Order: sequence, then structure tokens, then C-alpha cells
Amino acid sequence: MRIGQLKIKAQIYCGDELAMGPGKADLLEAIDREGSISGGGRAMGMSYRRSWLLVDSMNRCWTEKLVETVAGGGQSRGATLTEMGRAVLTAYRTLEANLAASADTVPMAELDALLRAEPLPPVREAS
Repeated sequence: MRIGQLKIKAQIYCGDELAMGPGKADLLEAIDREGSISGGGRAMGMSYRRSWLLVDSMNRCWTEKLVETVAGGGQSRGATLTEMGRAVLTAYRTLEANLAASADTVPMAELDALLRAEPLPPVREAS
């Protein structure tokens, strides 16, 4: 998320594995909206395999699964967010909002005032 010139990217780790970040939160929202891992991945322009690997990672990192899947045909197939999935997603989005609000500070305004609109051209090496 960008706020003016500041980019904030909250990432939560489980050991060395990324448990939650902006992309995984977006995927959870897409799965919730589309009703399946493949549909959520398609909505985000990613392959089923990539989507499945991200869901598997999230499900392994938290104390309970975030996404529950039902294989096979019929109306009950697909994927849904668990209560834990909804709780983690809500808490993560709240964290992002709090970080964004904290960026609206005097130090950030001071940095913005000192920042060029565009960088100067690179310096040529001396011959």
C-alpha cells in the first residue's frame, strides 16, 4: 500500500515462511468472493498451482486452517474461509489500516518536503 511516497507492506512470518502479507490477504478475499481456490486465483491472474501453494502455506502457518476445501462435484464443492480465516483477514486489514494512519505524521510530512519529485539523472563515471 502506498501513502504518498511511502510504501507500507506488512508481512507476518511463521519461522522463515511468510504467513500473511498483502497478496495472501487479497487471495483470501478472492477465494471468499469466488468460492474456490481456482476461482480466487483466476480473479488475481495466478495459476491454480500458485494459489494452492499459497493457501497451503497459510493453512500450515496458523493454529487453525484459514481455508477449508471440499473436493468433488455438487454445490458443496469449492473453498470457504474458516472462522479463523475471517479473523486473521480482519485483523490483518486492521493492522494495515493502523499502519496507514500512523504514516500521517509530522516526520513523514518533513520527509515529503525534502524529497524530490523525480530523481536526478545518474552521475556519469569519470574517464
